[in-house]
Order: sequence, then structure tokens, then C-alpha cells
Amino acid sequence: MDVKRIPVTLLTGFLGAGKTTVLNQLFQLPEMSKALVIINEFGSVGIDHDLVTQSNENDSVVEMANGCLCCTIKGDLQKTLKEAPWRFSREGQCWFDRVVIETTGLADPAPIIHTVMADDDLKTRYKLANVLTLVDAVNGAATLDAQPEAVKQAAVADRLLISKTDLADEATIKTLSARLKRLNPAAPLQMLPCSDGELASVFDNSDFNPELKSEDVRKWLAEEAYGDEGHHHHHGHGHDHHHHGHDHHHDVNRHDDRIRSVCITLDDPIPAEIFDSWLEMLVTFNGVNVLRVKGLLNLVELDKPLVIHGVQHIWHPPVTLDDWPSDDRRSRIVFILRDLEERDLRDMLAFVTDRLESSHIMGLEDTAELADAPAG
Repeated sequence: MDVKRIPVTLLTGFLGAGKTTVLNQLFQLPEMSKALVIINEFGSVGIDHDLVTQSNENDSVVEMANGCLCCTIKGDLQKTLKEAPWRFSREGQCWFDRVVIETTGLADPAPIIHTVMADDDLKTRYKLANVLTLVDAVNGAATLDAQPEAVKQAAVADRLLISKTDLADEATIKTLSARLKRLNPAAPLQMLPCSDGELASVFDNSDFNPELKSEDVRKWLAEEAYGDEGHHHHHGHGHDHHHHGHDHHHDVNRHDDRIRSVCITLDDPIPAEIFDSWLEMLVTFNGVNVLRVKGLLNLVELDKPLVIHGVQHIWHPPVTLDDWPSDDRRSRIVFILRDLEERDLRDMLAFVTDRLESSHIMGLEDTAELADAPAG
């Protein structure tokens, strides 16, 4: 499978957050000249006329002035992606080197991510590079209060774009930024409007792919956003004070309270069997509430680090890196969770570790070894 997989960027965001404006600006970037833009939308998106060179008879596919193609689909994304390489081929070759999918305002991003990650045909050709979520600086807080899906979009993003900052006052932007940082500590915030060059940075180092240098994995994991020790980071504290406060604050942030982002660090290499059982237990009982998992693992059986990436119950094939990003060889796993606490994850890990270790010990022929086994 030597074919270079095409990176897919998902642009999602709140209704009225200005995705059309962002798209129109993205179309101008040189990075987009060989892009296929798929607008998965029921309403029509207003693309600037001066960006459009020609369109075909049914208007669902337009060619942009900089060379990229834009097609609108009202249905099957899987089918569109499967057919795209030949349907939009030039001289018999797949000509695009990037896909940008723009989704309906309050869509749950997970099914679209699954389309790219789970389909056997698609995952040999495409890879999920990054999820960009657009949040409106003026109405963002109200949308987060009203819409659980909006909170989820913000929580799973690799990068958050805050639009309309020219229309909002500084205090509003500051409060919204702090709230987004609590929801998603690892995602960089990009203020819009911004220059083309600044916007182009949304494509930097975001690809998670096997050619990644280990330095990029660190950026992709951004585990330093969680502080050194997982359980000391500000999440827990922010969460507690809502419950003890006597203001209406708790109601306002009720959706935020359900979602948290946790980085778990494991000091010792973990046996693959224990890790697999832990994830299996987590996903079996709470699959829908495990919004996203990214991790750099030190498995007992491997002398190289393994990178994992999952969205709900769907997993990218794990990738082995050539070397560790730093001298720190601890496993670091970032979980974005709904209605689950870090304690729940650690309890499940303790449970499977205990169960597997005791079953191995019971299977030993030599009872002498039992005496030396740590008590369960």
C-alpha cells in the first residue's frame, strides 16, 4: 500500500458562524489549488462569483479560479469520495491532493469522520488530516449553551477558528476563548478575520500520517496543554466549582460539564493485551461517549512508539514511529469524553490489568510462582 493517502480536512461549525466566508478565503490559497472541496449541505453556499470559472450543466460541480474543484452533494459522502478520483480525473489521473469537506451547521462531526476512517476502500486512499471547527465570536457562547452538538464540535476539533472577532468586544472574545480552552485544551485558537498567510496555517503539521516526524506527533497530541500530571490539570477544578456555585452558572454550562478532555500518562510500558482490553471495555460500554482518542503508546512488545487515533468506536490503523519524540518514553493518551471522568478510565484500566494478570498467574503450572505474585 504505497500510495500516498490524500489528507482530508473537515470544516465544521455553528450555523451562521461564517463558513462561507472562510471557504471563500480558503479558495484563494495556493495550498488549495489542487483541492477537491465537497460541500455536504442542504442549503446552497454562496461562493463568490469571481472565484468561479465555469460550472457544469447541473451546477453541482464548479471549478474555482485557482484550479480547485467544488462539488455540492446532498447525499452519500462515501460514494462521492469513492468515485471522486476517477470522476474528477484529469488525463486519467487523480489530480487532487487534498480534500476539504464542509458540513451542515449543527451536524455531528463523528459520522463524517467515520466515513473517512472506517471504510476499507476509503482508508487506503484518504486519511483524516484535521477537524476545523468554526465558532462565532458574537453568538458562540449562546450556541454552546443551547446546542450539545456545538459543544461536541468544539471538543473534537484539532483547531478552533473564532470568526467575527471584528464584531465582538474583547471581553466576550476572552470569555469565549477561555471556555473553549477548557473544553479542548489542546486545540490552537485562530482568530478570524486574518490574513491569507495566517489562515494557511490551518494546514500546518496537522496531518496525522505515517510520514510524520516525531516532533509533529507531539504537536498533534499537544499533551503539554494538559499540564504535566493528567489529574492536576485545570479541568477537574473548573468542573467542581460549577457544582458548588450558587449562581445560574451551572445551567449555562451544563453541556460543557458533560464533556472533558483528559490526558492520561502511564509510567511503565503497557502489555498490548491489557491496552486492547482496556480500550475494548471502554468502547463496549461507553462507545458513544468516547468522542475522540489520540495516543502515543509504549507497548511492552514493541521497541518503537505506536500512535493510535480513534473517533468513538472507529479506529485508524495504528502507526509505528521510527523513534520517540523525546526522552520521555511514557505512554500518553488524550481522551475527549462525555459523561465520563478520568477516574472511570483508571478504574477500568485497573480492572482489566487485575483480571488479565490473575488469569495468567492461574494458568501457570508452577505454583511456586504464585507465591511471588503480587496480591490482587
